[in-house]
Amino acid sequence: MPADPYPGPVLDLLAAAGDRPVFEHGDRAVTGAQLLALVRRCAAGLRAAGLGPGDGLALRLGVTPEAFAAIMASYVVGARVVGVRPGLPADQLHHLLSQDITAVVTDASPPPPTPALSTSALSTPALSTPLPVTLPLGELLEIPDDGSLVLSGRPDDVARLVHTSGSTGRPKACAQTYASMNAAWNARPSAWPPAISELASRLQRYLVFGTLSSQVMMEYGILTLAAGGTMVAADPPSLPDAIAQHRATGSVITVPRLYKLVAAQRTTPSDLSTLRALMVSGSPIPASRLREAQEVLGPVVFHGYGQTETGMISMATPYDPPPSVGIPPDAVDIEIRDVSGEDGELYVRTPSQAIGYWGDPEETAEVFVDGWIRTRDLGHFDTDGRLHLAGRTRDVVIVNAELHYIGPIERTLATSPDVAEAYVTAAPDEDTGEAPHAFVVPAPGRTPDLGALRDLVKDRLGAACVPATITLIDEVPTAPSGKPDKRLLKPPRVGQLRRCSMEAR
Repeated sequence: MPADPYPGPVLDLLAAAGDRPVFEHGDRAVTGAQLLALVRRCAAGLRAAGLGPGDGLALRLGVTPEAFAAIMASYVVGARVVGVRPGLPADQLHHLLSQDITAVVTDASPPPPTPALSTSALSTPALSTPLPVTLPLGELLEIPDDGSLVLSGRPDDVARLVHTSGSTGRPKACAQTYASMNAAWNARPSAWPPAISELASRLQRYLVFGTLSSQVMMEYGILTLAAGGTMVAADPPSLPDAIAQHRATGSVITVPRLYKLVAAQRTTPSDLSTLRALMVSGSPIPASRLREAQEVLGPVVFHGYGQTETGMISMATPYDPPPSVGIPPDAVDIEIRDVSGEDGELYVRTPSQAIGYWGDPEETAEVFVDGWIRTRDLGHFDTDGRLHLAGRTRDVVIVNAELHYIGPIERTLATSPDVAEAYVTAAPDEDTGEAPHAFVVPAPGRTPDLGALRDLVKDRLGAACVPATITLIDEVPTAPSGKPDKRLLKPPRVGQLRRCSMEAR
């Protein structure tokens, strides 16, 4: 582990880059030395504003060299950093800004207004605290660069709060210490596991978009720096056009956007000859869809598995057979507990994992257990040591008092050649307590036979897992994080539900 506090390893990468361009933004090409100077100026500005170790600092930033510098400068002064994702609902934004935040740094001009509180938010005691002050990034950068840089991060202090996607409720803030940040391998080539080495070799031009406050976007950006590559800003991130325009070799993509990119390449192909790596994470990819992506795009899809609480757990390269998520690195410990059949619940330890949820001791006690993180994911290892995922322990439906996992129902439906994607939710049922309800995206040019889909599930999983209703949809709705949001999938109304339930059985 590096001796200097975080972000020492990242600053060393900038210093080593020197006059090499490390960030392209429009017509600007910013070198490592220039970006390091921006970090020094921004850190001086934060200190002049009274920010230091332990202070909460929220960042509402885009994808510019200055935004990158502001993030690194926040760690330089030892602050507790909270990245604010664009498009958050007002209640969630106020929830974030109420968690002991001293100031908000923004690169918007003028700064974005603070949204009004809803009635429900006003009833939350934590939100009665004063809102933090706003610090425009341009003003922080007005202090001249004097060449000095003092790293103030203390190992046991919380360096950042990374919020979960909120797909299972209100986002939780995962607390990661400065020591944990230092233990991450993305800035240290000597510590890269094989899959990361393969990925890094393809990141000559890494497309960044949305916000660098994103944990995933920034960490692959640092990996790009360590690999000698360049971050290239694209806003808005129109794919595939941005890849072709910027001659990008790699980028991050969500599963729904991957599907859309594959469909677009089939109908109106763009020149993606420079593309060598698409990092996909956040939700599973059916093996059939992964194979289709590789056929259309080439061997470029890296399928990562990890959680906000753990960071990366495993990554499948384009050469790992689906549906595995690859072989976990040696530095990651995985135990499979409470095995039922082939699968059990995954408990994980990683070098840079969080220490708990900020301000939530009850949830922390449930998930962070004796140094292990309870992922609440189900899975198993195959004979080659590759990890296979099989659903989530709490993604369940209880039919006639019997618990059934939703993941196997979704995967069974997705094996039909008529189905491109399948999503299942649980809803109350007058006869069985709960019943599964399916939402299916048809494969291009196909019309699924709903009766055949029900028979498929019944034959493989039993009558209790047969969806009470199957609804055809054009695409799955997504959360602001880009992940599928099954909470937005609504089963038919009660009257329709009763009729469909009888038909399904």
